[in-house]
Amino acid sequence: MKNGSTPAPALPSSTVVLAREAQSAPELFMVQRHAATAFGESYAFPGGLVDSEDRAAHAHCEGLTTEEADRLLDLPGNALDYFSAAARELFEESGVLLARDAQGDWAFRGREAQREQLRETLATGRRTWSELLREQNLRVACDVLHYIGHWETPLRLPKRFSTRFFMAAKPAGQQARHDGDELTDGRWISAAEVLALARQNAMQVRFPTVKNLQLIARHTSLPALIDWAHSRAADGIYCIRPEIIEVDGKPHPVLPGDRGYPRGDDE
Repeated sequence: MKNGSTPAPALPSSTVVLAREAQSAPELFMVQRHAATAFGESYAFPGGLVDSEDRAAHAHCEGLTTEEADRLLDLPGNALDYFSAAARELFEESGVLLARDAQGDWAFRGREAQREQLRETLATGRRTWSELLREQNLRVACDVLHYIGHWETPLRLPKRFSTRFFMAAKPAGQQARHDGDELTDGRWISAAEVLALARQNAMQVRFPTVKNLQLIARHTSLPALIDWAHSRAADGIYCIRPEIIEVDGKPHPVLPGDRGYPRGDDE
């Protein structure tokens, strides 16, 4: 963004930190973006843009009322869109479906082939998200999506996102696999391992992902991690918008309060 110009709009999006128990520390499902995407070849959490289908799916959401979701995200009238988008994008990109059936069990528990078929149906557009939920009599389990953060892309970048971060434990009886289209890899790995690989330049990870991984790495068990995630909203979540400054001739991200963070949007 040049001085005095209007920044690009920040597109609403949702991302999900999917976690499972492991021997030494919880593991997270990390996916690698295709080189042709906006985050080319970076490893990140599954997620994507909020779209009109997410609003159409409100009737198939359970575990949070519209009012509760609005208060949680401080987003009157629109918050359930983000919960729906989180579940939809996680399903599209990992095959994990955070939805319950009419008996209250996880959808298609232990039936990978059926769930994968539904995933393909959604990905190819043969069914919309709301149609799939209605026809299969499923309810999005908003209560297991714990709101943990809100990040916005720097004003100066040409493509910007306003992303709500959620955390969820992997449901029993489901496996995670990357889609092989927009994603070129998917792996279970601890936060500490990702951070170590990023420091060695062996894994490309974006700044907001790094900052979230640093918080997650403090927890050594899945129950402790989920307890932390559940308490995040009560502690207060505000939008974090890094900016990019030049340090020793190289671009360097800074957070509000850091030395060098611009005092005004037009600086």
